[in-house]
Amino acid sequence: MERPYFPMFIDLTDKKILVAGGGTIALRRIRTLLKFRTDIHVIAPELCEELAQMEQEGKITAERREYRAGDISGAQIVLAAADDHAVNRQIWEECRAAGIIVNVADDKKLCDFYFPSVVMTDDIVIGINCGGEDHRKVKETRIRMEKMINENL
Repeated sequence: MERPYFPMFIDLTDKKILVAGGGTIALRRIRTLLKFRTDIHVIAPELCEELAQMEQEGKITAERREYRAGDISGAQIVLAAADDHAVNRQIWEECRAAGIIVNVADDKKLCDFYFPSVVMTDDIVIGINCGGEDHRKVKETRIRMEKMINENL
């Protein structure tokens, strides 16, 4: 791992979260966030089917359009998951200038934080991460931990 990341658990209750992108990467990250927060705003020209369903159910809000400079205004956490590297880079630059933490889906070197794989029970939350290096290993570890927890509860 190039640089170690501090594993931090954060209360998202009052955090404004913006996701730029409506595809599968945005979907995976939003699924994780919805375990902790329901007020997530998405900006994307199109939403994948499951995100459109989430919007319909009121789990997320969405604007179906291209990202525009300044859309990060007021956000505390931003996920740049657009299908366009130049747009993600623009979002990163804006977030950097504004002091907003950002996760850039297509360039791990630009990420202020990584998304963990999450294991949850009623009273335990475990985050697993590999610094963006070996997603399969993280998934296998999550599955083993879930199995171990389920066997012991």
